[in-house]
Amino acid sequence: MATVTRFPPLNCSFPSSSSKQFPTKQPTLPPKIPPSISHFTLHFPGVQYDFRGNEKFLKSVIKCGAAQVGDGSGIVKERSVSVILLAGGKGKRMGASMPKQYLPLLGQPIALYSLYTFSRLIEVKEIIVVCDPSYQDIFEDTKEKIDIQLKFTLPGKERQDSVYSGLQAIDLNSELVCIHDSARPLILAGDIQQVLKDGRLNGAAVLGVPVKATIKEANNDRFVQKTLDRKTLWEMQTPQVIEPELLRKGFELVNREGLEVTDDVSIVEHLRHPVFITEGSYTNIKVTTPDDLLLAERILNLNS
Repeated sequence: MATVTRFPPLNCSFPSSSSKQFPTKQPTLPPKIPPSISHFTLHFPGVQYDFRGNEKFLKSVIKCGAAQVGDGSGIVKERSVSVILLAGGKGKRMGASMPKQYLPLLGQPIALYSLYTFSRLIEVKEIIVVCDPSYQDIFEDTKEKIDIQLKFTLPGKERQDSVYSGLQAIDLNSELVCIHDSARPLILAGDIQQVLKDGRLNGAAVLGVPVKATIKEANNDRFVQKTLDRKTLWEMQTPQVIEPELLRKGFELVNREGLEVTDDVSIVEHLRHPVFITEGSYTNIKVTTPDDLLLAERILNLNS
């Protein structure tokens, strides 16, 4: 059983000049997190998630409740981004009868949370869903609720194969490819727009958060070799944003040399192209285990 420790709310007051920074328009996901939360701690058996003093989280909460969808800087054009939504994973660690991205989260399949978030951004022109055909109807049923084109491609054996499958279906006029794991339902619209902007400026960008834990490097016998400097370490998230032509060149190299990559920007790293890290939010968790699912529910339910 999880318990939530609540603390006195933060008095969020902004000067009148702040209206430009925090315009009041349609709220974005997660829909139920108010800007009055100061900090909180979630306790599970054997694990604790502490968001105390997490300035990035507080900013994202305020941004989530007040940011205008599509109010970008103009660097990324309207309808210039193709989103590849990866929804073909098996999710074996969840131990469920279906892939984790289709499990219900507060009554809605996990994969649909990020799909709806992307569909509301004016920068996005299409979403290519990479999924098994047996689950395609879950996404087809959303067409009446969104004003954006949906395409479907088949997943591959490995992640890079699924990304390549999605890349073949993007609009040839798209200026950016935005790749996202459907098992990350709590992605914030403001974080998406920032990584899109950074991707446009640098050719490739990825959301990430600074590592908070101490990381040690060990040998094959599990003896510590050295302690890594966490000031230089970042945990990678999605979306990961890459210019289409750059991604195609990266795949040419990866396929030609038979390389395996664990995330999308690694493909262009092999081209020695610089990849910019956009600081994301710690709440952008990937739902992989039952504890993750419970944590996602708690985050969405904080104000209920």
